[in-house]
Amino acid sequence: MAIVLGGAIVVAYSTLGGMWSITLTDMVQFVVKTIGVLILLLPIAVVKAGGFAEMKAQLPTEYFAPLGIGGETIFTYVLIYTFGMLIGQDIWQRVFTARTDKVARWGGTVAGTYCLLYALAGAVIGTAAKVLYPNLPSADDAFATIVKDELPMGVRGLVLAAALAAVMSTSSGALIACATVANNDIWSRLRGVVADRGEDHDEVKGNRVFILVMGVAVIGIAIALNDVVQALTVAYNLLVGGLLVPILGGLLWRRGTVQGALAAVAVGGLSVIGLMWSYGILANEPVYYGLLASLAAYVIVSLATRPTDAAVLAHWRARLAGQDPDTAEHTEPETVPAPVTG
Repeated sequence: MAIVLGGAIVVAYSTLGGMWSITLTDMVQFVVKTIGVLILLLPIAVVKAGGFAEMKAQLPTEYFAPLGIGGETIFTYVLIYTFGMLIGQDIWQRVFTARTDKVARWGGTVAGTYCLLYALAGAVIGTAAKVLYPNLPSADDAFATIVKDELPMGVRGLVLAAALAAVMSTSSGALIACATVANNDIWSRLRGVVADRGEDHDEVKGNRVFILVMGVAVIGIAIALNDVVQALTVAYNLLVGGLLVPILGGLLWRRGTVQGALAAVAVGGLSVIGLMWSYGILANEPVYYGLLASLAAYVIVSLATRPTDAAVLAHWRARLAGQDPDTAEHTEPETVPAPVTG
């Protein structure tokens, strides 16, 4: 019931208001989760657990070791989550809404720093919960348990609102990203095949329909899933395994082609799915081998197909430089990175 109610709210304001509604709600949610988690829950949890000295005395040393979960696991997390955000559509759509380049750079830097602090706060809160509830059946229940049992009325509601704000700000951005890509990059091309290219098309209305339909679908998926970490791992493994190579290749390798990029997406994505089925969802191998398969497919198919047209490369160079492709003078197109898409 909670997923349906919360999901319906997110889908409603995302469908009606688009990116502007997401921007406004993100700002409110940012304030709520900062107060609730960083200012209230973090210090209260540490104090309730007896302070850092008591936490260190109660728990094994590896709980406080920087590499306590293993260097390979840390490297995998950095690989899939850092690069996953680097190439994520939901992140880039926020960059594109910035008023200037300076705003985009500062916004990205501040947001990245805040994410690190927020992640560290979550780890400390979880450590405090381990001290307070050493026999808790599931680690996923730590946050809700410490909020329910240790916080006074009023503060408890604000902290729960902070947790919901974090979920809503992420889900709304991801939802509109998926919907706009599905509409503009996939459905619009299918429409071009089956419909008259000259007919008028309301792009805003189309985006709203896709947001609504995909929102209902992901609510159903959220109800079916029981492990948040596994769900995130599947999503980011597919994202990085399928898209990292063609996106970086399109920016850095001028010989890359559209066919090579599409092959890399398909081979990398399918490899990750098959390897997760074989090794397990939380294994490290799927993303490693998936990236290698994607790289091999990108290079082989790109070299086997005709190079990208020089005019397209020149157009791409102008876009990378922030110029108008129709008026800018293009020289030395052979030195320009190839675009990922045609």
